[in-house]
Amino acid sequence: MQIAANAAIDFQSETYKDAYSRINAIVIEGEQEAHENYIQLGEMIPEEKEELIRLSKMENRHKKGFEACGRNLSVTPDMDFAREFFSGLHKNFQDAAAQGQIVTCLLIQSLIIECFAIAAYNIYIPVADDFARKITEGVVKDEYSHLNYGEVWLKNHFEESKAELEQANRQNLPLVWKMLNSVEDDASVLGMEKESLVEDFMIQYGEALSNIGFTTRDIMRLSAYGLTGA
Repeated sequence: MQIAANAAIDFQSETYKDAYSRINAIVIEGEQEAHENYIQLGEMIPEEKEELIRLSKMENRHKKGFEACGRNLSVTPDMDFAREFFSGLHKNFQDAAAQGQIVTCLLIQSLIIECFAIAAYNIYIPVADDFARKITEGVVKDEYSHLNYGEVWLKNHFEESKAELEQANRQNLPLVWKMLNSVEDDASVLGMEKESLVEDFMIQYGEALSNIGFTTRDIMRLSAYGLTGA
């Protein structure tokens, strides 16, 4: 199935490269956002600064890997598009950081952005070109450890964080659907169907919420904020 899907894609076609210029830019910008966000979180949680700087360096390596994927296909990433794509989450993270809202910042970076990345990479790997597949397989392993960092911190502070987590979820989850809708056509050209991206994201995000301490009933309610924002 994977080989058949891959064989049907012409990685050198102008249509593919045009779509790839935006999708590649999104993953580069996503890793750059993560790099900067973890540095900021290191200032907000000084006792965890060393670990957060380590995570930020990993994100920077990922960014360089995805830049190489673009060069491999002779594609120039559309970084203006990517910055606009992340602008909602970027603004909400910066606003929360300015107010010292560690819980909101962790939900945006360690849960939403990491789950979004994992879902995208999982769906992309079977349809990627050989070079990009190797890079992406290495990256996705790291992203699970980054997701785990946020889960562990939030689980350890669950009771005092619960109300802020619910508010942050309400504010930020609808942005994910807006983001997915804006790249539905480009993702499809790359062989990535929106339904699969949504399903994988919801699985990753639901598991993360469960690991933190939310009940199945809570998770269904929290997840509905995303669906109503679709």
